[in-house]
Amino acid sequence: MTAARPMIGLTCYEEEARWGVWDTPAMLLPSRYIRSVVAAGGLPVLLPPVPDLIEEAMPRLDGLILSGGPDIDPSRYHATALQTTAPPRPDRDAAELGLLAVAQTAGLPVLGICRGLQLINVARGGTLIQHLPDTLGSSEHAPADAVYGHHPALVTAGSLLAKALGRVEADVPSYHHQGIDELGSGLSVTAVAPDGTIEAIEDSSLPFFLGVQWHPEAGEDLSLFTALVNACR
Repeated sequence: MTAARPMIGLTCYEEEARWGVWDTPAMLLPSRYIRSVVAAGGLPVLLPPVPDLIEEAMPRLDGLILSGGPDIDPSRYHATALQTTAPPRPDRDAAELGLLAVAQTAGLPVLGICRGLQLINVARGGTLIQHLPDTLGSSEHAPADAVYGHHPALVTAGSLLAKALGRVEADVPSYHHQGIDELGSGLSVTAVAPDGTIEAIEDSSLPFFLGVQWHPEAGEDLSLFTALVNACR
């Protein structure tokens, strides 16, 4: 008999979407996330940005993925929004912070991707750089609209990330204009880009608690999804 697939919750968007004759708000997530979880042996479940109510799903889940998406409201880390910062999505911020709080308390395996890494940092009291090109003088991490950048990530040996990847350097696909500034409480940096951008964070006091700034679902390497699913088992 085949072992049951661990149930993995993935946070998703609420966006205006068009299909067939319809043009209406929809809850959605790029299919690459779903296919990556399935290929890694998990059962994906979408978690809509519904504050308070959605936290009731957590006891039924084996793991949580905080997916990529729009900018976090700078007021969450006591900053004023720049012109380059996208309008806030308060429902998504609130829903995901609630999910993360429950997951941490329960010791549930957590993987944060892009915005997910940033959300973990903000939840722990850290801050964000609102527009990396202003700091780096480069748009390498998101070179054009809907175009992924590619760059090395240098990984700390012995870290959860290094064990999951099976190596200490990876070429990663990225699409983000924000990044970590001040690191949140209890977190350690376990990967950086050559330009100094923080590429991964984790909390070694929890069984599996990892955030990466890149988009593993956009590449061919499923090792992070596999590591999450294995941790859920």
